[in-house]
Amino acid sequence: MATIEELARRMKTDAAAMAASSVEIRNKALIEIREGLQANAADIFEENKKDLAAADEAGIAEAVVKRLKFDENKLRDVCEGLDMLRELPDPLGRVTLNRELDEGLRLERITCPIGVIGVIFEARPDALVQIASLCIKSGNCALLKGGKETTNTNRILFRLIHESAVRAGLPEGCLAQAETHDEIDELLACDRYVDLIIPRGSNAFVRHIMDNTKIPVMGHADGICHIFVDEDCDREQAIRIIVDAKIQYTAACNAVETLLIHKNIAKDFLPKLAEALAEEHVKIRGTKEVISMIGESGSGEKETITEEDFDTEYLALTVGVRLVEDVEEAIRHINTHGSHHTDSILTNNDKNAERFMQMVDSAGVYHNCSTRFSDGFRYGFGAEVGISTGKIHARGPVGLDGLTTYKYKLYGHGQIVGDYANGVKSFHHKDL
Repeated sequence: MATIEELARRMKTDAAAMAASSVEIRNKALIEIREGLQANAADIFEENKKDLAAADEAGIAEAVVKRLKFDENKLRDVCEGLDMLRELPDPLGRVTLNRELDEGLRLERITCPIGVIGVIFEARPDALVQIASLCIKSGNCALLKGGKETTNTNRILFRLIHESAVRAGLPEGCLAQAETHDEIDELLACDRYVDLIIPRGSNAFVRHIMDNTKIPVMGHADGICHIFVDEDCDREQAIRIIVDAKIQYTAACNAVETLLIHKNIAKDFLPKLAEALAEEHVKIRGTKEVISMIGESGSGEKETITEEDFDTEYLALTVGVRLVEDVEEAIRHINTHGSHHTDSILTNNDKNAERFMQMVDSAGVYHNCSTRFSDGFRYGFGAEVGISTGKIHARGPVGLDGLTTYKYKLYGHGQIVGDYANGVKSFHHKDL
């Protein structure tokens, strides 16, 4: 069995062939993957049952178990993602600069794949399908390491996807899989062959990755998302949005974790909000002022929160709540305690909305909608390889564009720099 270093070295060689593959072959691979998954659905579900049984026996948290499940609904979703991805234009070979430096000396900037990408992701088997398909469409080779909780599901999914990709005409090294925890450290040491690492997991895990590799790392550590309810808002709409942002998929990184309520509406709004959250079994962790205003409203669990707790990502049916004076205090709180992921303002005041969206330093800033929209599929990217909260190269849901870089191509006719250095010739830099 090949080591991770051997796999990475082989993939580095195949990366050139992958980058040169036609969009027709890459799209054919996506069709083959879709058909392979559907034809083997029963076997996939059977392997997933093994993972779910092991999780139940190990007493794994319900929020994590939700991520493990791969059923008819998840299969339908990933197949829809494959179809959407196939319909998207080729991200490679796009000319983003066409400039004549001088007569007969033309410069192009053209999009190309990053190369070999190592993706280490949490226990979500559908993530394996999304990541592999995005890397294929963008012409990248991908070395995939999924969570141990979905070992059986990931193994069969990877086999079907890899077989389909090779059958369509892509190189053998387009995809590889790591399965053991020890192989993560091996992957992190492959800086000669791997061009980018994308980790998806806990804050501690992402920090471990960043601290233990020379390979560039793209991703996010936390998903501490906020919703600010302004005084000039549609209150019924606000409650509906908040409930969706908290409970639609509680374990997701774009679920809301902190609610900021304008003090001028708190006395009337908080009891109604508390009642709606109690119906969904959401625990409220509020400041003393918040808990006092809620009083006996609803039957939900409530407790007092400390300032340090506003740095917490719950990934559970728990939400932090505090009051703010105005949009400026909401912005300060988010920029202090947030993780630069996704934050939303609920207001009918366009001036406050624009101020919030301009000043909040996050990858996604929303107006009058749920934070759960922060997703590559919902953005029309086909899927996403992850969410990036960094500011270099890619930000927000990372789809096809985030998995490409560019190169410069210069076309000449015997020109030499010496002629320009001594004044015989000069540049005119004309965009074509």
